[in-house]
Amino acid sequence: MKLGFVSDSLGGMSLTDMLDHAQRVGVSGVEVNTCGWSTAPHFDLKGLLGNKTAQAAYLKEFSDRNLEIISLNANGNPLHPTDPTQGQGLRDTIRVAGEMGIKTVCTMSGLPAGSANDTMPNWIVSSWPPETQDVLRYQWNEKLIPFWTEIVALAQENGVEKIALEMHGNQCVYNVPSLLKLREAVGSIVGANLDPSHLFWMGADPLMAAQALGHAIYHVHAKDTMLNAPVQATTSLLENGSLMDVPARSWSYITLGFGHGEEWWRQFCYRLKMANYDGWLSIEHEDVLLNSLEGLEKSVTLLQGVMPDRPADYRPQDI
Repeated sequence: MKLGFVSDSLGGMSLTDMLDHAQRVGVSGVEVNTCGWSTAPHFDLKGLLGNKTAQAAYLKEFSDRNLEIISLNANGNPLHPTDPTQGQGLRDTIRVAGEMGIKTVCTMSGLPAGSANDTMPNWIVSSWPPETQDVLRYQWNEKLIPFWTEIVALAQENGVEKIALEMHGNQCVYNVPSLLKLREAVGSIVGANLDPSHLFWMGADPLMAAQALGHAIYHVHAKDTMLNAPVQATTSLLENGSLMDVPARSWSYITLGFGHGEEWWRQFCYRLKMANYDGWLSIEHEDVLLNSLEGLEKSVTLLQGVMPDRPADYRPQDI
């Protein structure tokens, strides 16, 4: 496995400073945010698209530091019913990835409205009352599958080999069954960006998710979640309080090791190996209580101690 981080983890820094810190802490690459829910402080999507000179200069910033671009990340809701810019950002990210020789794009599946007459995204997470099933049929059959059929074709045209979907709340694809359902419908270019932090707060087990996804794991975000048991006891994990008010929340994103210790992350890495995943672990720092650089450094140190980074070579002796 190889270690990197998401560029927005150091979103307050310039590109130069961010890459200098990447080189200093000893990671091998950076996953670069391009649009959507990110202001993309380290990537000018419009300026780079179709501009070979700018692309070459950008790639040189990485190669000069012996760093790779892990992937481009167009996070957001590409199926937002009233904001077409997010879907266009994903399309442009795929095009520029193809131009730059980047083979993986990370994104979200998208969440459309609940019907043709709605204007707001609608996340269905229960089977009752029965109109929820009408919403799901509309979202999947009329919006999600046609959109992703188009996006897969665009990726193929541009040489992008993997689209890694983050199983994220408020998206149609948010767990293992929904990821596999979309993958079956549109093809194997679509796979999973396995981020344990989201599965934690939705009540799933990331270790078992790794086993269930197997070869459908295309990317891994290393992000942790603290489950705040005293608050959870009365509010459940269905949380809509401010992300900045950690004590009042039943769960919060947190620096690696502060929610789940080193032993859990060791088991997670081993489960990934069992699932034949030997790709990137991309740290995503979203801890509002710790300094971003400190949180990144602590996360790097933890993963360097638990992740396997050399090929297996043990074989029983012939006796």
